[in-house]
Amino acid sequence: MIRLVATFYCFFILFPGLAQGEKDSVPLPQDTNTKLVLRTLDENLSEKYQGKEFNYDIKDGDSQNLLARFLNWVMNGLRNVFGIDIPPGITQLMEYLIYGLMGALAIYLLIRFLTGENASAIFRKKEAPAINLNLAEEHIESLDLDALISDAIQQKNYRLAIRYHHLKVLKTLSQHQIIEWHYEKTNQDYEKEIKVPETKLLFKDVSYLYDHIWYGEQEIDEFKYKAAQMKFVHLNNISTHG
Repeated sequence: MIRLVATFYCFFILFPGLAQGEKDSVPLPQDTNTKLVLRTLDENLSEKYQGKEFNYDIKDGDSQNLLARFLNWVMNGLRNVFGIDIPPGITQLMEYLIYGLMGALAIYLLIRFLTGENASAIFRKKEAPAINLNLAEEHIESLDLDALISDAIQQKNYRLAIRYHHLKVLKTLSQHQIIEWHYEKTNQDYEKEIKVPETKLLFKDVSYLYDHIWYGEQEIDEFKYKAAQMKFVHLNNISTHG
């Protein structure tokens, strides 16, 4: 009995609140008289919003890096002085080009640091030994290089004559114990063995000529041959007379 009375009491307490809540709700008015009109975008919309101010891919002001700011400063100077209006895309292309050159320079310096030689050597065929392998180690002392040089000149084979001049330089340096000759060594190996700075510099110079003319298959005339010959003869004289 007590339980039933409590149930009715709770119902009458809550019911006025529910009824009041229903009275407080206000239905929204519905507009059934206004006609709906379908709106479309203007066909010339893309033309209206063209230009630098609507290109959000182009950074300017504080959002640019130092290189972009410098390029913009240069372009603005050209525009103000010469009246040249350069499109923003050209400036951005120049920025990418500069980045590419900087990357290439970094690679070049890294190669120089790691290998100690020019980066162009990576793209050239590897330097062959200073002497062909068919010349045995004992042959260089017995070769009459002066006669071979004379024969090559008579045949106007100046490229071959330069090769014999280079062999003669190696023979002279070896005879005076400036280098230790071996048919598998390269010019760079011999350069490291030379202690006298002047001799080392001259050897580096004639080795460059030899590599360029012989291994580079560069044909030369009599005039160019005589200019190169003087350097080989000068190195031989210095090596002989100390």
